[in-house]
Amino acid sequence: MSSAVTNGPATPWDPVSDSRPPRNLGRRTVAVGTAASAVLLPLSSGLLSAQSAEGPAFLHGVASGDPLPEGVLLWTRVTPSREAVPGSGKGAPVEVTWEVADDEDFTTVVARGRARAHAAADHTVKADVRGLRPDTTYWFRFSAGPVRSPAGRTRTASAKNAEVGNLRFGVVSCSHYEAGYFAAYRHLAARTDLHAVLHLGDYIYECASGEYPVEGKIVRKVQPEHETVTLADYRVRHAHYKLDPDLQAIHAAHPVVAMWDDHEFANNAWSGGAESHTSTDEGGWAERVRAAKQAYFEWMPVRPSTEGTTYRRFRFGRLADLHLLDLRSFRDHQPPRTFGRRVREDPDRTITGRAQLDWLKAGLSTSSARWRMVGTSVMIAPFVFDAVPTDTRRSLARLLGPAFTLDQWDGYTDDRRELLTHLRDNRIANTVFLAGDIHMAFANNVPVPAALSAGAAPVATEFVVASVTSPNLDDVSQVPSVEVSSEATTAIRRTNPHVRWLDTDSHGYGVLDVDAQRVQMDYFVLSDKTDRDATAEVRRSYRTLSGTQRLEQADTPVPT
Repeated sequence: MSSAVTNGPATPWDPVSDSRPPRNLGRRTVAVGTAASAVLLPLSSGLLSAQSAEGPAFLHGVASGDPLPEGVLLWTRVTPSREAVPGSGKGAPVEVTWEVADDEDFTTVVARGRARAHAAADHTVKADVRGLRPDTTYWFRFSAGPVRSPAGRTRTASAKNAEVGNLRFGVVSCSHYEAGYFAAYRHLAARTDLHAVLHLGDYIYECASGEYPVEGKIVRKVQPEHETVTLADYRVRHAHYKLDPDLQAIHAAHPVVAMWDDHEFANNAWSGGAESHTSTDEGGWAERVRAAKQAYFEWMPVRPSTEGTTYRRFRFGRLADLHLLDLRSFRDHQPPRTFGRRVREDPDRTITGRAQLDWLKAGLSTSSARWRMVGTSVMIAPFVFDAVPTDTRRSLARLLGPAFTLDQWDGYTDDRRELLTHLRDNRIANTVFLAGDIHMAFANNVPVPAALSAGAAPVATEFVVASVTSPNLDDVSQVPSVEVSSEATTAIRRTNPHVRWLDTDSHGYGVLDVDAQRVQMDYFVLSDKTDRDATAEVRRSYRTLSGTQRLEQADTPVPT
């Protein structure tokens, strides 16, 4: 039987070319927040009462992530006693056992091991299980004494050189807790045909209750109600999200491959600060980033990093590679809109950092997979809205910030030019970018050079998914969606001929289907994000055929 793995390499870790397991996070100084205890105790005490009066309890569900051909990362959080709520720093260590089985009844256990939950890691537990079979569905669970967690289902990746007929991924982004319910997660959790779910960032939002930009439209309250700044704050926010039943359901149903964007830290974060961070009131930026990253690695089913980044690569047989980027840790400050084109094209400014861009280019060049998928968190295709009417432009400014799209690759055009030119000059075909962040759905050809002309030759395609709940254009403008869509879509497509389709008003998720002939994205929209029982339907489907680098509308969604 396999056992937990506890040591490994520095990040970026590449399971395609490096089979060494990752190291645990070292012990760190824990910020003990008495306010955190006061916040979460009322939220969890009702759940805790269903368990032993003294604990322990598994209140935050189970999760898996980062699937490899031979293994997967398992996660849970143990509440050892009533006072040991997330962020409190309280509670004795707890011995936890985990097991992985071939069947839901756990009659055939294929791996088991032990871990120790302690306050230094906010009583979160990770087990990096190895020795499993490729492309296989497993069940897993945790135990603390006589108390068992809910069971979860997970799936390993295909063997590196396996001939894989099909891959299917759920794709999500931007989950603002107060803006609605996570029905998108519920619909994806109900599917049994997914190999994994890709979360492209903004899994949590750091802002205070009622901010950004849902004034007067709060569907449910988030905790803590103040902006998250300290380690205790970020732990409480992650924990509060993981009390959501739909979020627990998606983690229990599928391995999640996640990367962060800005709201895991602060709005429009960059390497030296953020739009919403003020050092005089909120302390040093480096300290805040350390706190946010520590909480992220504790609470997310992501392999811990010794260098504080999430860029990494996965392989799914001969069919596809998945390259995930960290576009917050190394980027320069976003240029204000008043700065000229020369600033945006400055070769000394970067969104990726030199090491990450070189790593990505090398990975794309040496890949032997049919498809090269790149998770970028923010849109790489150019986006100009000069023709958008003034009222709509104001709504975009409220939605995206005063820099508009300069928080995306549009603000770092030299890195984009270098990457896209690399694809063109090296004849690297079948590259598909996946993005979120902008709260709207796009299907884009990616031209090089990034000229806004119908004749610009595309070197890749891009699928951008709408938000799960985070406000989009009609939410902000308070204009009926049909009016916003008609006006904005016409104006945007007029000045952006590479945009094949966009939806400025819907919320939902994507299902990405991959085979040797094509990659297809089905864009699902929710009936009402404020309805716990919202339905979902396919709004549009787009695909790119192997060798074409161009999008076309697909007549039918992929069958489930």
